[in-house]
Amino acid sequence: MSRLNRSTIISLVLIVLVITLACSIDMGQTASAPPTLDATKMALEIQGTSVALQQTQAALNAPPVQPAVTQPPVVVEEPTTQPPPTVQQPTATQDLQARMKTAKILVYEDSMAVPLVPWVKPTLDMMGLNPTYTADIGILMNHLNSGTKWDLIIIASEARGDVQGEFWDVIVPKVINDKTALIVEMWYLSNTHVGRIAQLTSKCGIRFWRVRSEVESIYTLKPDHPVFNTPNSGFSLTGYWGYWEDKGGDYVNVTGTGDAELLAGGFPSRTSEYGLITTCIEGRVIIQTFSDHDYHQEDIQALWENYITWVLTNHFAAVP
Repeated sequence: MSRLNRSTIISLVLIVLVITLACSIDMGQTASAPPTLDATKMALEIQGTSVALQQTQAALNAPPVQPAVTQPPVVVEEPTTQPPPTVQQPTATQDLQARMKTAKILVYEDSMAVPLVPWVKPTLDMMGLNPTYTADIGILMNHLNSGTKWDLIIIASEARGDVQGEFWDVIVPKVINDKTALIVEMWYLSNTHVGRIAQLTSKCGIRFWRVRSEVESIYTLKPDHPVFNTPNSGFSLTGYWGYWEDKGGDYVNVTGTGDAELLAGGFPSRTSEYGLITTCIEGRVIIQTFSDHDYHQEDIQALWENYITWVLTNHFAAVP
């Protein structure tokens, strides 16, 4: 609405109010007394009416009230605390490998004394181990009596010589009392089983069963066992070529006096007799009763690496 229109409306309202006020005064007068106009009162009423009209016009002229804008609350972000970096903890495999690298290992391998290529020592070298190594039976006894606490003793007796008698008097107490791991390769158990080695075989829970006259296939009796899977798998002893012509070794059977497990043997279904690879004494001992060189080198070396890993794993579990 324009300012002119608003002024016209205000003037008309004032005129109407004055006429209405005059009429009311005239009607209220009596016939005997002429009405007396109170000029002061009229002026005050007109003034009040004018003020009210001015306030009305001011309200009309006032700019529209803008709605209050609600400001969003201020969010103070707390500083983010970064988690500490994760430190990679060594795995059990890493711990085992580290301990194996520093293990005290005594090895007797007599294939050095005849025209044979040794297979145990190259396996240890391939594994990065540092054994005390000899092919001399006298030096072997000196090392056994040296006072060294061996983690592993290996007797790889293949060259038709015997480790027997007093050697077992020294070796067996180390296995039982010091928790020393032991791997024995011997083709001649039939010759010595009633001798001092009996203190080992009886503790293990096996005994000589029969002479194995021919070199033949060897069958795994527990194919899921670590001896056939850790760290190597996929090899087999069913193939052979027969280096030695005198005999194929000796079979053993389980007596029940120890914790012996037959892992491989001459028949795939005979699990308590005709054994050729046995583990016992809490898995710290392997006894093999056939000759390495009657089988293929790559298979035998894979098997020996698994032997060493198996018995040292159990040795370190017993000697934290």
